[in-house]
Amino acid sequence: MVLTLHGPHLDYLSAYYANFPEVEYVCISHSQCETESMPKIRTIHHGVDVQSYRFVQRKQQWLSFLGRIAPSKGTELAIEVAERTGIPLKIAGDVQPVNQEYFETEIKPRIDGKLVEFIGPADHEAKNELLGNSLAMLFPIQWEEPFGLVMVEAMACGTPVLAMPGGSVPEVVRDGISGYVCNSVEEMAAHAMNLHLDPGKVRDYVEQNFSTEKMVREYIELYKGVIEDRTRQNAA
Repeated sequence: MVLTLHGPHLDYLSAYYANFPEVEYVCISHSQCETESMPKIRTIHHGVDVQSYRFVQRKQQWLSFLGRIAPSKGTELAIEVAERTGIPLKIAGDVQPVNQEYFETEIKPRIDGKLVEFIGPADHEAKNELLGNSLAMLFPIQWEEPFGLVMVEAMACGTPVLAMPGGSVPEVVRDGISGYVCNSVEEMAAHAMNLHLDPGKVRDYVEQNFSTEKMVREYIELYKGVIEDRTRQNAA
């Protein structure tokens, strides 16, 4: 059996997984693996169908945020970047009931339709439009993100990512190539105002490191290894 861990570390789940040492566990980032202690565990990064994301060379003069509207995602920090730089920000994502008060108090009062625009939930076509045309996608994460697929989606459109260094971020964003890992809102704002990254190289970075093909190859290698090990055990 192969089991991929998609969520954050939870002590009770890890204790449960420890009961099955014969299972091959897959993490979606090295940082996630570092929180676990199962004997058979490895990292296989997520991949996306790069061709389904529309590459845009010439960007529009606005920033984007895509994800749950939640404190852990740092939505209010993305707005602060817009306020510091004067660069408009388009926000897309859903507001879950648990985060409704956060939205009403921290986000909604700052939405003016000009500097800060709230789009709401985005389907794949809306993602392409939002991410592809923005100068950069802001990812001011405030928790240990297991992976953060939206970062790869933005980069697949040729759009760099400006992110805080939570969890997997330093593995996914390559400084100076596909975006920047920032330690503060001030640093994120400074990069937003001085972006000179080549969209083509941003897209190439995803094709080389986070494509569906690469992910599938690594899973097939794992499955083959598991089958070969079981075959040897049965033969013995």
